[in-house]
Amino acid sequence: MTKTNAGNFFEDFTVGQRIVHATPRTVTEGDRAVYGSLYPTRFAVPSSASFAASVGLTEPDGTGHPVEELIAFHIAFGKTVPDVSLNAVANLGYAECRFHQPVVPGDTLATTSEVIGLKQNSNGKSGVVYVRSTATNQRGEVALEWARWVMVHKRDADAAAPEAVVPDLAAVVDPSDLVLPAGLDFTAYDFAAAGEAHRFDDYEVGEKIDHVDGVTLTASEHQQATRLWQNTAKVHFNVEARPDGRNLVYGGHIISMARALSFNGLANAQLVAAINAGAHTAPAFAGDTVYAWSEVLDKAETAAPGVGALRLRLVATKGRDASMTLRGDDGKYAPGVLLDLDYWALIPR
Repeated sequence: MTKTNAGNFFEDFTVGQRIVHATPRTVTEGDRAVYGSLYPTRFAVPSSASFAASVGLTEPDGTGHPVEELIAFHIAFGKTVPDVSLNAVANLGYAECRFHQPVVPGDTLATTSEVIGLKQNSNGKSGVVYVRSTATNQRGEVALEWARWVMVHKRDADAAAPEAVVPDLAAVVDPSDLVLPAGLDFTAYDFAAAGEAHRFDDYEVGEKIDHVDGVTLTASEHQQATRLWQNTAKVHFNVEARPDGRNLVYGGHIISMARALSFNGLANAQLVAAINAGAHTAPAFAGDTVYAWSEVLDKAETAAPGVGALRLRLVATKGRDASMTLRGDDGKYAPGVLLDLDYWALIPR
């Protein structure tokens, strides 16, 4: 009788199935430090306890200093991998992701998922699994939730295909559904400390921002990052898991790299409130150099003092694309596009 876990294959999932993921994870200051060593992040709120206190997010003595939202996302996401995507071909996309409250060192995150859709691919060798995941803290409060879909190998290509169920997911989180951190107040915002003077009214819908800087991916860093989040997907570590014999860079690594690069031009987009949609449009490997650009898709007011919301498209590319082209004339993603991420960020008015 085997005691090891080979992970779930496509035919192991059923719509409505609820999965309680193992190994709750306590967030530490070490996570903040290692995140900063992996990504060129400089956003003031997670970098400075005193800055966070000045906008209502940290106690004056520095306790309760939030970490970057993507730290919480990666930790919560990593919990789902052994049950959902250990045998994945690729993670395909995200939707309806909302950050309900800041995560601080000392918080322990636990994740559960529900299977909300299944669709076998035409080749009969794999299928797409749709799940909705929720991460809660040690008090049982929701920290974040999201939907994602992932392509998973079948164990037996001859296994019967399930009835196709594709969930109807919202294209955009409505601004009225954004959850604003308690106490958030940007009326006394320190633009000098934040690093840029640009505020809500300085951005126009349709504007594109070239973030200029690039970072070359290394095998050691992307694998360290993926291990940090306890993501065990085979394609990131085992060269025998892919036909091309290469380790696929975890898509979340590209998200964090692009978000960090976006500081140059969006330094005051301090907090990620929601991820509306996301697609990993091409694989990334060690040796690729990642650049990023953003497009302002929408703007919204919020009820928090001095706080506005920008809906942004964050695009990561392999090599710099000064033309900032997302799609070609054929409607397909332009060559070199690695990530197309649509999200809401909170920014001073």
